[in-house]
Amino acid sequence: MGEHPVVEESISLFKEAGERAPELEGVPTGIEGLDDLFFTAVMKKGNPKKISLGGIPRYAIFNLTGIADTGKSLMVEQFAITRAGAGEKVVFITVESPAPFVAAGMKERAKIMGVPEENVEENIIFIDAASYHVVREDILSLLNTLAHVIKTYKTQHVVVDSITGLYENREMMARQVVRQIFNFLKKWHQTGLLVSQKRSGHEAFSSEAAGGYAVAHIVDGTFVLFKETIDSNYKERMYGLPIGEMVRLFRIDGCRLCGHDAETHLFEITEGGLVRIGPSLAELKKKK
Repeated sequence: MGEHPVVEESISLFKEAGERAPELEGVPTGIEGLDDLFFTAVMKKGNPKKISLGGIPRYAIFNLTGIADTGKSLMVEQFAITRAGAGEKVVFITVESPAPFVAAGMKERAKIMGVPEENVEENIIFIDAASYHVVREDILSLLNTLAHVIKTYKTQHVVVDSITGLYENREMMARQVVRQIFNFLKKWHQTGLLVSQKRSGHEAFSSEAAGGYAVAHIVDGTFVLFKETIDSNYKERMYGLPIGEMVRLFRIDGCRLCGHDAETHLFEITEGGLVRIGPSLAELKKKK
């Protein structure tokens, strides 16, 4: 028994665990077309009826994955600005680009979104892991720094852009790093968005990211973003665009906390750098 004890504290009845679970509610993302893709169900006349959650589930941890230049960073920045505009504190961990450069871009995007600059300045707290290698390369230093920020500023949301930068050239550690961050965010009751980069060898429109499929299995759900070139008559008819043009595609791959739309959707990035989720491909086919 000494080396392999029975951990009685880990055992609970479903009822006991359920009583400690947070109430299911949506967190509006500010991304047009996304929030209604999550739903809960109520019974009506003996039949389940879908009710829009109006956002991503609070306390969910999502992985955003895709090849370069698909809009992942724009999505998480849009989310952070929206929550800051609502008066909620957001931790933004910059791993790829130093915080001042990220702040400059987000300031311009906030103007386009109509969010007052003071809301963004007061409610977004950066941890600059791009500039401070100790934070980037030592996961315990990062988590201690993050705990300090959460306690000091009473934050509700955490964005990491990108989490793959925390185990760059050490992909054997990917699952360990992601699991530590996932468990940490759950413990501190944070809603989290983790950007992850695809390698060129990965299937383009799968949920796999650097670190393998198991990374996506740790989190509560995954957003997959993809670009596709119109290179055939079939695609030309399908998308209503000429050969040579490019379309962007979006899909939610799983959500443990509530129901979600599982269709592949078109999405666009506006001139101002805002992401909008459009109709599903099934809806496009019906119109054809």
